[in-house]
Amino acid sequence: MRLRQPGHLIGVLVAMAVLSGATSSPTAAHQTADETYRTAVVSAFAPEISILRSELADAASHSVNGVEFVTGRLEGQDVVLYLSGISVVNAAMTTQLALDRFHVARIVFSGIAGGVDPDLNIGDVVIADRWGQYLELLLARKTGDGWSKPPFFEYPFANFGMMFPRSVTVRRDGLDAPETRFWFAADETLLALARKAAADIALDRCTSDTTCLERAPRIVIGGAGVSGSAFVDNAAFRAYAFETFGARVLDMESAAVAHVAWANRVPFVAVRSLSDLAGGSEQGNQLEVFFRLAAGNAAAVVKALLRSGCTSGLCDVN
Repeated sequence: MRLRQPGHLIGVLVAMAVLSGATSSPTAAHQTADETYRTAVVSAFAPEISILRSELADAASHSVNGVEFVTGRLEGQDVVLYLSGISVVNAAMTTQLALDRFHVARIVFSGIAGGVDPDLNIGDVVIADRWGQYLELLLARKTGDGWSKPPFFEYPFANFGMMFPRSVTVRRDGLDAPETRFWFAADETLLALARKAAADIALDRCTSDTTCLERAPRIVIGGAGVSGSAFVDNAAFRAYAFETFGARVLDMESAAVAHVAWANRVPFVAVRSLSDLAGGSEQGNQLEVFFRLAAGNAAAVVKALLRSGCTSGLCDVN
């Protein structure tokens, strides 16, 4: 039978969800790898995390469902390092795996990203105070000179052609009902530690082959970041992301990790250094030139943040 009315469709979906909930059984709790409370330090791919891993003391490797988690101590803190994998599904999956198998006190993402804010440049480090998923959207039907949008969604942002961004409906323990939101906030305590740490960091300006940036990189704390399963190298979309979301930075993982952290009530912050300008550079995409410099700058800020956490009493969590 073909459903002709949106209301019928929604009713059927609600009924299916209720039936699914009625027949599901609780998932058995996973056995934790150890009893130590740790800061999870996450990167998307190997070059980003290699710097941090090389400085890890008392390293021990744990394999969970094919994902390697490495425990140890970094800058005085007990940590667990892992690769999220590139893109939002990988990031969400591996982060939940970490939360299920380790006592994670907080999550810190270290990595590279595309710059969106026109006031920022390659090598700069952005620590956004909120993250959203810009590819959670409707692809609208073309009608004449405009677009036809189904009335059963909300559309909080301006569109980019047929793309109309939407919020996500989420739930977690303690909520009486599901909640619809676009932004997932970074933890205020971790942002404060980042502000404290930023004063003592000298970021790299030149690559190992002496390719140098025009100006010294800087650290920017606050503002928005957006994530989605697309590598963006398009000037028009870059301008749209800045104007529509107020985004300073655009990547493929942070919002997913922020979402999972929110659902589990675990503090989160992402430290992202700009390896390219997401289509904003007249010289073409420069990721291959500057990604190691950017990854090193992000790692330097993460290490300073960890040191700052120790002086603020966050090392010994129990």
